[in-house]
Amino acid sequence: MADAGYDRGVRLGIFLLATRFPGEDDAAALSRTVEAAVAAERAGFDDVWLAEHHFMSYGVVPSATLLAGHLLAATTRIGVGTAVSVLSTQHPVALAEQAAMLALLSGGRFRLGVGRGGPWRDLEVFGTGLPRYEHGFAESLDLLLAWLRSGRLAWEGEHFAFREVPVVPRAPVPPPVTIACTSPATEALAAERGLPMLLGMHVGPEEKAAAIARHGDPSLPHISTHVAQVADTREEAVATLMDGMPRWLGPGLEGYVAVDDRPRPSRDPVAYTRLMCDLHAVGSPDDCVDSLATTAERTGISHLILLVEGAGSRTATLENITRLGREVLPKLHAAAI
Repeated sequence: MADAGYDRGVRLGIFLLATRFPGEDDAAALSRTVEAAVAAERAGFDDVWLAEHHFMSYGVVPSATLLAGHLLAATTRIGVGTAVSVLSTQHPVALAEQAAMLALLSGGRFRLGVGRGGPWRDLEVFGTGLPRYEHGFAESLDLLLAWLRSGRLAWEGEHFAFREVPVVPRAPVPPPVTIACTSPATEALAAERGLPMLLGMHVGPEEKAAAIARHGDPSLPHISTHVAQVADTREEAVATLMDGMPRWLGPGLEGYVAVDDRPRPSRDPVAYTRLMCDLHAVGSPDDCVDSLATTAERTGISHLILLVEGAGSRTATLENITRLGREVLPKLHAAAI
């Protein structure tokens, strides 16, 4: 089994939205995403995580597992995970089958991140509806976990029911499962199942430390997500993000449309970009090291994944990955956080 860098105390990955930048088409966005993953392996990152979105330019990957399979075939060492595959819009057995197959084909390099998602129009298009979203996440998660851990399985629940069938393909070592958590209720669900959390970019280290405390098991391999933009100075890095990020973030956020047309407060892309600059690893190499090390020290989380596409262009993304790999990763590994 490939180690994908997981023997070290700190694990560093990249997080790819595969957003459609201004002036790009979907083919260019997908091609850039593949280039970024290959560049991340070359730069020394431990893993790459892929987002799933539907019907929006914020991300043009409707199946994170499908793209994960492509990237696993295009790389040799790096781990590949989903951040996340949305359980509310797909059958958990179908997702578990895909995850098991990817684990087997990759020699254990695949990692499965799952989440509840949101009350978006995806629920209407895929026919799962609001009830699955509002009340079915726990059952979906339990069915997915049971499938990954069984040789045969039958199920009788509120949302799913079937007679016993064999689990094919079956991965003797199931892929690791992580849950995206944005609320205490989901944190409690993760804790009850003994699963690590994937904590998002919208909160800082204090809030993440509080989530770890509520979860109750800091020894699990929780993951912290960050924006990362490196430049010669903090001022230059901030200027780069403030110029580039709102250009794709604003149009992308318009894709979040509620399935029942419930009112949804709009998010100011400029203010959100400023928040990302304040919270995360944006600045000189030393600024980035200090920011990431602070999160690791305050939370106990040693697995950090970095959104590297903020500047909003293919060239800037690939340069950011290269510089982070050359000027930030070695210092973080040397710090033994």
